[in-house]
Amino acid sequence: MRLANKIAIVTGAGSGIGKATVALFRNHGATVIGADLRGADATCDAGNEAQVAALIADTVATHGGLDIFFANAGIGGGLESVLEDKEDNWAEVLRVNLIGPAMAIKHAAPHMKERGKGSIICTASVAGLRSGAGGPAYSASKAGVISLVKSAAQQLTGSNIRVNAICPGLIETGMTEFVYERARAKGIEDRLGYLNPSKRGGEPIEIANAALFLASDEASYVNGHALVVDGGLSSSHPFSNQSYGRTAI
Repeated sequence: MRLANKIAIVTGAGSGIGKATVALFRNHGATVIGADLRGADATCDAGNEAQVAALIADTVATHGGLDIFFANAGIGGGLESVLEDKEDNWAEVLRVNLIGPAMAIKHAAPHMKERGKGSIICTASVAGLRSGAGGPAYSASKAGVISLVKSAAQQLTGSNIRVNAICPGLIETGMTEFVYERARAKGIEDRLGYLNPSKRGGEPIEIANAALFLASDEASYVNGHALVVDGGLSSSHPFSNQSYGRTAI
């Protein structure tokens, strides 16, 4: 019961990482409002400031406060190159993936300050660390999230509100469903995640476990940090197996 008596909001709760996190937080004693455009407790466009503010205000009014906000909702935005992608796609990806978490921080922090502490977690991605893990718009939005949590942590100095990000690698979610389905159709499912040292893709619960840690008091000294959960994918730049004596076991 690592979140006993805590009140939490999780966006993108209708599937994947968000859905797994809602269940896990509840199992650890939290009262959780799961928000999504569909299939969750509350309907909310995570990139719309008015709707995010209303979600937070309703939660506080109903449950008496707010301790945890997991700004997890996001969209992929396609894989078009920077030379091909359209302005409206860039705007939508940045609206949901970056402006959404910024609005969550803006409206959640004052309520957390009233309670004397809080934890805000934002879903970034390994795509925000370096290229090659997503389209340019998606990657840029997630790099922005990593920068956002560092800036927010500094601007909330002295408030006892921690702001961190999680950078998942390849996880089987609604966003990556097409990748998994294509691999299964071709009989090459075993190649999913083959580029990371763990040699597999991840499961939503593995990201939810990271969120649980960051939400809990066990992470009381973790602030302004981007926690990478990717099976080791981002531990190295690309290289050949023949380079500098790598040994395969």
